[in-house]
Amino acid sequence: MFIFCACSIGVRISILASTSVAKPNLKQDLLDTATPPIPEASSWLAAYDGQMGPVINLSQAVPGDPPPRAFLDQIALAAASSEATRYGDIFGDDQLRSAYAGESSRVYGAQIDEQEVSITAGCNQAFFSAIVAVASAGDVVLLPAPWYFNHKMTLDMLGIEARPLPLCAEAGFIPDVSEAAERIDERVKAIVLVTPNNPTGAVYPPHVLASFMDLAAQRGLWLIIDETYRDFRDQTDAPHELFSDPRWRDTVISLYSFSKSYAIPGHRVGALIAGGPVIDEVGKVLDCIQICPARAAQMALPWAIANLVDWRQGTNRKIAARAAAFREALAPCPTWKIDQIGAYFAYVRHPFRGVSSVTVAEHLAKGCGLLALPGRYFGPGQDTHLRVAFANVDTPEIVQIGDRLAGFSDTAFEAKTHLKDRSA
Repeated sequence: MFIFCACSIGVRISILASTSVAKPNLKQDLLDTATPPIPEASSWLAAYDGQMGPVINLSQAVPGDPPPRAFLDQIALAAASSEATRYGDIFGDDQLRSAYAGESSRVYGAQIDEQEVSITAGCNQAFFSAIVAVASAGDVVLLPAPWYFNHKMTLDMLGIEARPLPLCAEAGFIPDVSEAAERIDERVKAIVLVTPNNPTGAVYPPHVLASFMDLAAQRGLWLIIDETYRDFRDQTDAPHELFSDPRWRDTVISLYSFSKSYAIPGHRVGALIAGGPVIDEVGKVLDCIQICPARAAQMALPWAIANLVDWRQGTNRKIAARAAAFREALAPCPTWKIDQIGAYFAYVRHPFRGVSSVTVAEHLAKGCGLLALPGRYFGPGQDTHLRVAFANVDTPEIVQIGDRLAGFSDTAFEAKTHLKDRSA
């Protein structure tokens, strides 16, 4: 018996020695997905020597001011409760779903029911969930370019083709429905729009959104509208009238961010509006990636929706003032052209022909302490632009931007780069 076992072990060792061990591979679609761009760009600041003053970080779209103390107290009170430690509903707390449905009904002038709302862990999760629900690997989603980079990253890692719909400054970066129609074939499952837009700041007129809804309904597609910055626009009129159209429940999926409107990005709270049957199916996705959104902020937000109307309007005015200050700061630098501005963003054309946006942004960060994101991060044909996110920067800092650009826009930079795109 002992001899038999020894021989068996010897044979096994021989087999293992002669067989190469295969290494497991990560999913190729994930490997091919771009790395998160903001940390990559932020790393450039390590080389800045501070000679032009403190860093002015214009890279990330974050609220510039904290929420009111009363709201923080509501969150703290909720976090201290035993209820906040328990699992909640997959679709979010009923009180928040109801409050947001009521708020959205008011904003859009149309009836939106609680069962047509799902709360998510931020708007990025709402987008991810919507895409998983409507498209599979090998399908196509129409994505206007410039696009929001996390949307592109999501599609890439899921093996879904992002088909660009090119936008131009001459049209205010507003998508053209006839051009979109030409790019639709049997593989396209959805059209994605972002308004107010990230990265350009463009606000899409209601009639444009209506025309895209008509196109989507006629072609049997989903229209996914990311309205993260909905509350940072001229609020005289409704953003659109799509929810008054009886077809919306079979066509439209709308996304929203409490993180931006209530200045709580760290709490990760977003929302998705869709027809009840769509919400039910999205619940399968949410159950696998979140189980439920974090509870404390959910429990406090119904109070905030009811009580922070004036504060939110004041925040909107403050950010509009920062946009005006940015326009004024760039006025002495006519070679830097603001092609579009709105909500949190300005989309700025840099003056260095033949130099990539990555090279320009990197030198701005290292030489001037100004961090903006290269247009290249937002899709093809964007190398002439930088995205500037000014919402989190106070007006005194914004005023300094023109002086720093004036020092940067000289022959020294052009000589240093030799007009070569070393980042291509």
